[in-house]
Amino acid sequence: MKFLRNTLDKIKPNFEKGGKLSFLHSVFDGLETFMFVPNHTTKSGTHIRDGIDLKRTMFIVVLALIPCTLFGMWNIGYQHSIATGVTNGWFDNFLYGFLQTLPIIVVSYGVGLGIEFTFCQIKGHPINEGFLVSGLLIPLCLPPDIPLWMVAIATAFAVIVGKEVFGGTGMNILNPALTARVFLYIAYPAEMSGDLVWVTGLKEGAGIVDASTGATTLGLLAAGKEMSVSAWDAFIGIIPGSFGETSALLCLLGGAFLVLTGIGSWQIMLSTILGALGMGFILNAVGGNVYYDFPAINHLLIGGFMFGAIFMATDPVSAAQTAKGKWIYGALIGILTVLIRVFNPAYPEGIMFAILFMNVMAPLIDNYVVKSNIKRRLSRVA
Repeated sequence: MKFLRNTLDKIKPNFEKGGKLSFLHSVFDGLETFMFVPNHTTKSGTHIRDGIDLKRTMFIVVLALIPCTLFGMWNIGYQHSIATGVTNGWFDNFLYGFLQTLPIIVVSYGVGLGIEFTFCQIKGHPINEGFLVSGLLIPLCLPPDIPLWMVAIATAFAVIVGKEVFGGTGMNILNPALTARVFLYIAYPAEMSGDLVWVTGLKEGAGIVDASTGATTLGLLAAGKEMSVSAWDAFIGIIPGSFGETSALLCLLGGAFLVLTGIGSWQIMLSTILGALGMGFILNAVGGNVYYDFPAINHLLIGGFMFGAIFMATDPVSAAQTAKGKWIYGALIGILTVLIRVFNPAYPEGIMFAILFMNVMAPLIDNYVVKSNIKRRLSRVA
């Protein structure tokens, strides 16, 4: 590492102001700070003020996502094997899923980083670090059979409209990965909903066994039908669904890692879960149809609920910042998720709409909490 540090120090003057390659300063700075801790601190945007820099923070989140990513690759191959009636070993399933999803990840990072590098070069700003996480979150919340050109368009939309127009990393009001997903959901609904998009090969139909439908539990719930898989299978994640969202177990393990490292907000995670459970129990008590009677605990296991609660809702930029605000913010996400699923089955994946709505409401929640604290303290003085 010392040799690499010395090499960078020798060529660095060429990229500084007045150097022959000064127009590439942002690119050099981005590569240098990715490998070594920078000697400057954040001045605005995301609130990072301690010894760990933003790139290292984002790297820890990527590490927390790796179990979901690897399992998702295996599950894609496993679901395809079931659909085709072929019995494959775990490695064959993993290899199939790896080859299916690697291009999606490459396109996401390639397009996103390319746009961010371009914006930083034009504005003369340092390379933004936030896309280290967003570049992986975007593929993980998409169907495995999504066309690559759609991934490119959605990523570009998320970076340009969801981030850069607000000032870049640390200034955006919406979660970029969910912005990409909602854009695709609205612009290309046929590729983001229905029973054929969650298992590779179903849209083509070649070699697919007659009994295979690819229906997700959320799809069945939207159609007023009972859950077709066991709660245990849903918890483990061996069900059709988005690339990396199916395993509630691995999402919880990733969340535990984020909490232990001090990166993730356990208040938001827990309050989101409690909010969904509370609303689910209320609807169960009312009863009357399959939507109301759907077990509250199952809301936590299906769709992208656990993935969203742990990796999306806790985005430090778009989430609430105050201690009390985090509890309010998370609880409302959980409540809204269940309400959307039950009262508007046309949008069964309620978690993404709930999080984006609360992203917009987060500043208002924090403002309310701060003013409430000021009012309470002033009352003591009076």
